[in-house]
Amino acid sequence: MRSLDRLLKDEAATIELGEDLALALKAGDCVGLSGDLGAGKSTFARAFLRAMADDTALEVPSPTFTLVQSYELRVPVAHFDLYRLGDASELTELGFDEALSEGICLVEWPEKAEGALPADRITLTLAHEGDGRRVRISAPAGAFERITRSLAIRAFLADAGRPHARRRHLSGDASVRAYERIHAQNAPTTILMDAPRHRPGAILQGGKYYQQLAHIAEDAVPFVAVSELLRRRGFVAPAIFARDLDQGLLLIEDLGSEGILDAEGRPIAERYLESARLLAHLHAQPTERAVAIAEGIVHHIPEFDRTAIKIETSLLIDWYLPWQRGAPASETERSEYFAIWDQLVDILCGGEKNLLLRDFHSPNVLWRGDRGGLDRIGLIDFQDAMIGPTAYDVASLVQDARVTIDTDLAARLMDGYMSERKVLGSFDETAFLRDWHLMAAQRNCKLAGIWVRLMQRDGKPGYMKHMPRTFTYLQQALGHEVLTPLREWCIKAGILAPESAN
Repeated sequence: MRSLDRLLKDEAATIELGEDLALALKAGDCVGLSGDLGAGKSTFARAFLRAMADDTALEVPSPTFTLVQSYELRVPVAHFDLYRLGDASELTELGFDEALSEGICLVEWPEKAEGALPADRITLTLAHEGDGRRVRISAPAGAFERITRSLAIRAFLADAGRPHARRRHLSGDASVRAYERIHAQNAPTTILMDAPRHRPGAILQGGKYYQQLAHIAEDAVPFVAVSELLRRRGFVAPAIFARDLDQGLLLIEDLGSEGILDAEGRPIAERYLESARLLAHLHAQPTERAVAIAEGIVHHIPEFDRTAIKIETSLLIDWYLPWQRGAPASETERSEYFAIWDQLVDILCGGEKNLLLRDFHSPNVLWRGDRGGLDRIGLIDFQDAMIGPTAYDVASLVQDARVTIDTDLAARLMDGYMSERKVLGSFDETAFLRDWHLMAAQRNCKLAGIWVRLMQRDGKPGYMKHMPRTFTYLQQALGHEVLTPLREWCIKAGILAPESAN
């Protein structure tokens, strides 16, 4: 267990602590709230629940008589008050184990059931001190790290001129990054980007781990650099108001929350078409590979090179294939698969290359309907940008990983992009179409593996719903003659049925 002490000078500070911990805790956390009557346990719990619900008026009745009150929030929370508990064994009847398996448990008066509560729980001990309270927070290492990270964010916001801002969860799931929407008095709403440095993974090749091989951003520097580059070129990317590159904390412009999908999650053609036009303008500009963001700090945009392309395609054979058929690929299958990709990368070497945003699809494209032209498109989540085949970003948009793009809209997007490119200057349509199919195949091989990896390694099965769409897109990509060897390999390996690959 690790511990820290803080002085909470008034009730507002106790409420602020509740809000900060609402952004630090996750399902499976049990929090014991200890202290005398009036020490602030209920104040903390009420603030925690209201922050988790993003509702400052949420009714939070005391569970003194009911013993437990449950809330279906972003993360389910069960609020227990054990002051009237007769025996620790009654916790089972109250549904404690089930509540903890599904969400967070806040437990006032944990002393009443000491032996029945998890030994590795988080404990907040509150005591009166002068006009305020002192709190001692004890937690196991993992939870303690999350808590101290949230408190560091609060300190960062104070240094950025927003000391008592209201923090609310915005997003964070498939990566180490998380985002908060920050509401400060007399200031526009901003976004807090929490991007801690990647921790090295298992060594895979040449003494390097996956993030290094795939050139995935490992700190906040690439985001800052690419944002400045895009803004300098006239595109809409978030301005950065404050930054702590060592901690990986950025306070950035809020470009809004309206995207390019309708309320039912379907693509809005006008917005997708304008997104394709933006890509055409981005790819028609000169390539820039080095971006200085501070004295002595220059971000060199990496190449989407052979190593990166192949390490991403390895996800299909390392994760998807074993899951799909219950057995790993043979050495022969592996050598044939990677030999095919070596040939395909050779073909790409002669194609057009420029800045790739890498994940140019619906979650990362914002719509600003009150603006005109390309200013209507806001760009986010581009920290993994590289220099590589321009067809990659077009494939990301036309085959949006999280929404079905029908063949008619896909054709309109391709035509719109290529027509705009021809207007803007020299453009090789034949080479582009070849590279588009190749990059679409590469991306979908990667995604098929990512969905399985998120389920099996990270405990996030929700992404598997995208698998059928991913294979529909892959089949479309494999329709180009240059991909015949890959199509035949997929059929032979049992990944595609012969009739579906035609």
